[in-house]
Amino acid sequence: MKKNPKYKQGAMFAAAIILEVVFWIAVALVVFVISNALPGLRWANPQLFWLLLIGPVMLIIFMVTIWSKNRRLQKFSDYKLLPYLVPNISSVNSTMKYILVRLAMTFLIVALINPQLGSKMAEAKIKGIDIMICLDVSNSMMANDLEPDRLTRATRSIEKLLERLHGDRIGIVVFAGQAFVQLPITNDYGAGKLFLSGIDTDVVPVQGTAIGSAIDLAIESFDFESPAQKSIIIITDGENHEDNAVESAGAAAEKGVKVFTIGMGSAEGTPIPQYRGNQRVGFKKDREGNVVVSKLNESMLKEIAAAGNGTYIKASNAVVGLNSLLDELNTIEKTEMGAVAYSEYEDRFQVFLALALFCLVIEHLIRERKGKLAKSLNIFD
Repeated sequence: MKKNPKYKQGAMFAAAIILEVVFWIAVALVVFVISNALPGLRWANPQLFWLLLIGPVMLIIFMVTIWSKNRRLQKFSDYKLLPYLVPNISSVNSTMKYILVRLAMTFLIVALINPQLGSKMAEAKIKGIDIMICLDVSNSMMANDLEPDRLTRATRSIEKLLERLHGDRIGIVVFAGQAFVQLPITNDYGAGKLFLSGIDTDVVPVQGTAIGSAIDLAIESFDFESPAQKSIIIITDGENHEDNAVESAGAAAEKGVKVFTIGMGSAEGTPIPQYRGNQRVGFKKDREGNVVVSKLNESMLKEIAAAGNGTYIKASNAVVGLNSLLDELNTIEKTEMGAVAYSEYEDRFQVFLALALFCLVIEHLIRERKGKLAKSLNIFD
């Protein structure tokens, strides 16, 4: 009489657990030994290392599955035809199929993490243009028709602009009644963000809106010996315009410098808040005691942009316009600014992807039933 078939779950579990232990020892060796022995080794996506925890989950599922199959077989243990209905159950083949799937999953995860090895030096050409941003810091820029106020909205947009620049050089001029260079032209965007954090209405002691002086100072800040294309971006509400900014914009255009303007505020206007520390104490008033309403001077800003061969953009609470303006600036032919050397790593994920596919193909070829190899290993099967 044939013996009732069942899986040798004790031996199968032992084999699977030994594999899992060997796997995690291998992980430790790679992380702590091989990585130190190969200083050129790096991981493209180290944040995906947590996927390796899928292994213990697979082990638990495998053990539960085998246990469940054996339990179902035991329910029919008294059924004399069972050995004929379920012949040649192979614990060896089932274990081998699990091991191959487990290895394939490991190789796929390593391929996703993408080990990179064999760094080589490469050189990249840096191309860009020179941009000077003239930022109005007069008291009217504290008006709240743009949230939270015109000046804060402008500085935040400049920060976002810096995050999109690649190879361009940028400088910042702040102006009210006078103009000062806040940031000399540079490609150090980190410095640009640092200087932006210190901008407020107190950096220029003289109030007013000297746009022409800001344009003149921006032109002086350019290095005209450099062949790079040059542009000026003026961010202001245009109110209390004092000098001949249109004439200055025309002079810039004659030197090949385009002048763009971005209008901050609304045509209807809004009162200018006054603060004592961080506390608002009221609104600015004129000599007669009337509340001063700050309005956007769009007509003036359009004239300045036209004279400077540029364009005018009106800011809103949705967008200020610097990003769309940058898209326009990117259409300008860029000049080579120099070159930078960097390390280039070669991807090695292909090897592990091939190993994963190989394991899956072999797993597919192995039958669940006993073969010659399984029958010869009668200690296990």
